[in-house]
Amino acid sequence: MHTSSHTVLYDPTGLIEAQLPLDREPYECLVKAVLAWTGEDTLATRDYEQIGLQLTGHARAVAADVRRRAGQLPKDSGPRALADVVLREADGRLSVTIEGTVRCVQNRARLVRALYERLDRLEAALAPERVAPSDG
Repeated sequence: MHTSSHTVLYDPTGLIEAQLPLDREPYECLVKAVLAWTGEDTLATRDYEQIGLQLTGHARAVAADVRRRAGQLPKDSGPRALADVVLREADGRLSVTIEGTVRCVQNRARLVRALYERLDRLEAALAPERVAPSDG
């Protein structure tokens, strides 16, 4: 007998995720706090791993947003080319196993920050395209 209350959605194009805005503020606060850490490890390894997992999951979500926004730009545009470089770097960094250290968690925080910076630049590049031209 199957008693699960979970529903699995099939969304190969990521449309459901695209409709949900990222909850940016808590992660920006976490990134800021993590990057402010100095000195030696003061938390338990498990705590660093958990924070690293949180940042990794969010980095993947922001990277997906960057991919969607970059895909709306022409292939030969500068902002799209830069986004592709950042995404390749992000893929490489996200493939590294999480370690329970300050250094590892701070690297994940830097990645989240870099992805948000790229997302903001893509939003700015897309903004003129979204404004309807006036017939004056």
